[in-house]
Amino acid sequence: MDPELEMNIQETRRQFFGKSLATVGSTLGMAALSQLQGSPLLASAGAGADPLHTLGTAGSLTAPHRKPKIKRVISLFMSGAPSQIDLFDHKPKMNDLFDKDLPESIINGQRLTTMTSGQARFPVAPSRFEFDRHGPAGAEISELLPHTASIADRICIIKSMFTEAINHDPAMTFMQTGSQQPGRPSLGSWLNYGLGSLNSSLPAFMVMQATWTGRRSAQALFERLWGSGMLPSEYQGVSLRSIGDPVLYLSDPPGVERTTRREMLDHLARLNGKLVSSIGDPETVARIAQYEMAYRMQTSVPELVDTSKEPQHVKDLYGPDVDKPGTFASCCLLARRMVERDVRFIQIYHRGWDQHELLPETIKRQCSDVDQPSAALVKDLEQRGLLDDTLVIWGGEFGRTIYCQGQLTRENYGRDHHPRCFSMWLAGGGIKRGYVHGETDDFSYNITRDPVHVHDLNATILHLLGIDHERLVFPYQGRDFRLTDVHGNLVRDILV
Repeated sequence: MDPELEMNIQETRRQFFGKSLATVGSTLGMAALSQLQGSPLLASAGAGADPLHTLGTAGSLTAPHRKPKIKRVISLFMSGAPSQIDLFDHKPKMNDLFDKDLPESIINGQRLTTMTSGQARFPVAPSRFEFDRHGPAGAEISELLPHTASIADRICIIKSMFTEAINHDPAMTFMQTGSQQPGRPSLGSWLNYGLGSLNSSLPAFMVMQATWTGRRSAQALFERLWGSGMLPSEYQGVSLRSIGDPVLYLSDPPGVERTTRREMLDHLARLNGKLVSSIGDPETVARIAQYEMAYRMQTSVPELVDTSKEPQHVKDLYGPDVDKPGTFASCCLLARRMVERDVRFIQIYHRGWDQHELLPETIKRQCSDVDQPSAALVKDLEQRGLLDDTLVIWGGEFGRTIYCQGQLTRENYGRDHHPRCFSMWLAGGGIKRGYVHGETDDFSYNITRDPVHVHDLNATILHLLGIDHERLVFPYQGRDFRLTDVHGNLVRDILV
């Protein structure tokens, strides 16, 4: 029996109660069905509008709360926690305290990880790297980051970030979702939910995981870090792969022609449209949209990842690894191409920064991976006029201790986790250029001026996108949830 005919003559128990009890849902279903008839969902491959937008659910906000400064965000996330003491938070006085015990008054009862809490002593380990001043604010940047130093006049360095988590997974989860507990929507999902997509042919939220050359054993990355949590599933990030199909199941199965795939999706859309009409199920509406997006991605994604026509001088800007799939340089070039195509939120993860030992050796390699591509991304966006409405964020989940973990020598040391202060940088629309925010004590252990909590950072990111972080909410299990929970203050000093 024809599946559409069979559906027309059968009614499940769920459908019966759905039609009987869900008056509002049925109203939505009728509206959706009327939109589906003759809509791009049932048209040819070249048809345009986002079906979620057609049905009025492309974003939860009918308009931004304020005039936005930016349209897109790129997050360059250094998973494992870069050492602020060796990169951005220069502490020259520590050279005179080499191998001296860190004063108890500095620790002041703060908790330590179990990896170092049992150490007999906490010897001070000064950075072995040289620093120099750059940009109008005289930002002190390590010799490990010469390309980042070249954009010191375009970035804002926050030296006073702090967090609540002391171990990697809860700290990364906190940074990405605003909660240490798994299950909350990620920042990209919140933006997708609140603002919707700027592009009907690519996902609003795309994720890449770059290769790395530092410490080989690295903290695992779980899909929930870019997941949608309690939000509908269409708001989660779409992971872009460097091997095989850029997105899983992007290619047609063997023996299936593209015209056959189009006919199947049209038929499926009609069936799903009848289901929406019957019970008003919003997940069915989302399913229709996801099928259509997947179809359009069969053309848009291969075009996105094909960098063969990029001019050589642009590739040279990103460094020698730009043509190696999966490298951080390759990911940064793809991020710029995504910005050109109006992808709303782009996340690049770079692992291997968890340097409990052999820090001087491994951090050199990590910085070599990311320094030139990160700076190139900012320069490339600027020269194309895209930096003014894009925000670039660089940083990890927490900082590292001034005291050494394990054996200390002049040439070698390791550092433990430190949530009390760490450094990040931002560049783009609405952000002060060539500015340094916050300060820490002589040991880079405690913040002495202008602290910035994770919730404060997320509130500020939403503000730049025109969103009041207290008003972007999602009702779930009897309460309204938001990215910043019940916290968050704008970091006004870093805004123009």
